[in-house]
Amino acid sequence: MKVIQHTAKTLHNALVSNSHDLVQIYDKYTKEEKLLLEDGYRAGQTGSLFQPITVHSDSDWISAHPEEPQDFQSFYRDRHRKIPSASCNTVYIQTIGSFGEAGVDTDQYVEWLRDYCQAFFHGLSVKSLPAVSVSDTQCSFRVNSNSHNLQILTGDLLQFLRRKKPKDAFCIIGITMIDLYPKDSWNFVFGQASLSEGMGVFSFARYDDNFNSKCYAGRLTKQLQPKQGDYSVFEGYYTPPITSMLLLRSCKTMTHEIGHMFGIRHCQWLNCIMQGSNHLEESDRRPLDLCPICLHKLHVSLGFDIADRYKALLSWMEEGQSQTSGLHCFHEHPWEYPSFAFGTVILF
Repeated sequence: MKVIQHTAKTLHNALVSNSHDLVQIYDKYTKEEKLLLEDGYRAGQTGSLFQPITVHSDSDWISAHPEEPQDFQSFYRDRHRKIPSASCNTVYIQTIGSFGEAGVDTDQYVEWLRDYCQAFFHGLSVKSLPAVSVSDTQCSFRVNSNSHNLQILTGDLLQFLRRKKPKDAFCIIGITMIDLYPKDSWNFVFGQASLSEGMGVFSFARYDDNFNSKCYAGRLTKQLQPKQGDYSVFEGYYTPPITSMLLLRSCKTMTHEIGHMFGIRHCQWLNCIMQGSNHLEESDRRPLDLCPICLHKLHVSLGFDIADRYKALLSWMEEGQSQTSGLHCFHEHPWEYPSFAFGTVILF
């Protein structure tokens, strides 16, 4: 285990820069906003809202995928980064395939996910498109030879999203409960995106705690060799139960991947939702929110009031708590809104 502890000076340069025009941008923050952002210099110390990055093993992202750190200056100067415009300022969420039995559970899950993205990317509109079936996408699919579960091809799904993308879209995100693969030689992939075209597709199938167990319900019990184009194999196919942990993991994935659409790369400064993730355990260790450096990047792209953004996130949390108090259960487990992760926001 290794802790990556940057000096206060290094973090200051990454956040503010020494460039005069970028210092002027930073100086537009209020005293209270600067107090929050500069709390990152004290990461790991008693009372700080932020923590340094801890690398637990060589399989973690930073060890396995060395990348050039992106400070605010390199982000701001990147001529390829995308900024929402008056005519393209909506994030669209497209569900693909079954999300379980139709009804309040599934509808509420998608609505909560949409509302969370709306609060996280404060100032952007986030809309859900009508759900589509796997057959609607006309994508290729297969049975994984190792895990024996159904998988659909990401490249075909991206082509479908390209055709479906509304004209006012900043980006379109496809989500599915079915496992994905990018090409025949790969075992699986969590998702795939085209940042230049503002679209991506991501699967939550492997967020099921039982996915890697022999009793996983998505394993096909017989050697099935479905023919391409025969989408009846997806009728009644298993999807993970909707739980608070699934919602928590889904919120993290959605905001991380949409963050990339703005040109925000993997964070290597502090513990942050924009950190890369090589496996589920590492993904679960990531916090729900941005570090000060990545928050600065998002803020300059959207121009929200920082306090208003946190209030929107808190409102989402509190509304969920009041809603779930009236629900009996989801899949034999009491439904718990994943609000525990927002404890530090209350301090701000």
